[in-house]
Amino acid sequence: MRSRAPTDSGSVTARALRVLEAFAPDRSVLRLAEISRHTGLPLTTTHRLVKELTGWGALEREADGGYRIGLRLWEIASLAPRGLGLREAALPYLSDLAHITRENVQLAVREELSVVYVERLAGRDAVRVLTRVGGRFDLAPTGVGLVLLAHAPREVQERVLAQPFARHTEKTLCAPDEVRRALAEVRRTGIAISDRQVTMDAVSVAAPVCGPDNTAVAAVSVVAHADAVNPHALVPLVQVAARGISRSLGARLKPSVA
Repeated sequence: MRSRAPTDSGSVTARALRVLEAFAPDRSVLRLAEISRHTGLPLTTTHRLVKELTGWGALEREADGGYRIGLRLWEIASLAPRGLGLREAALPYLSDLAHITRENVQLAVREELSVVYVERLAGRDAVRVLTRVGGRFDLAPTGVGLVLLAHAPREVQERVLAQPFARHTEKTLCAPDEVRRALAEVRRTGIAISDRQVTMDAVSVAAPVCGPDNTAVAAVSVVAHADAVNPHALVPLVQVAARGISRSLGARLKPSVA
């Protein structure tokens, strides 16, 4: 977490955003003093901003005095075209894929140098995953991330490759040359297989989702138990779902070759 000096500098908007940034999956409810500590803002400033954000609906106050993110923010965020519109187009295909495989099915987009998950459907006995809807993750180790990075502008690829790679498991690709080869393979085959790169019990199979200009705008994946499935058997299922979503978004795809 970035450390912040205790200062009241910055615009009102910037300070309000710092208040919202204080919340995270592992601290979804915060008291006023905790928000002040996480933001580095004086308590009086924090109190004023929290009061205004609560009045607007960006925050909600709990009975015990804590605060959490308000429903109004979800309403606004749902208007993002890469969120709601993409999700609505994809849901029928994601539901079919989840029903057939009984595994985790995910839909994701790239935001700068991260994966952002737009939707996730979990099977009853599916393998545990570290992702959540609206959450971010590294691009390189995930199936959807490999797809999105392989089809990203060269400048984005180079920025990712220039950064240190987090090693999630002993199988995580951390050498730039290894990642480059993996991206080339994704472009060659049209599919990404991430084998136990995030957790040692999961394998991910992902394919690109294309928009009206036939460029990759998202990626869909199935995440399954690494020891229970042959990932190559999942490839045609994921590809069919990805192509169906792409057509719903207006992509003009060439017929698949049998």
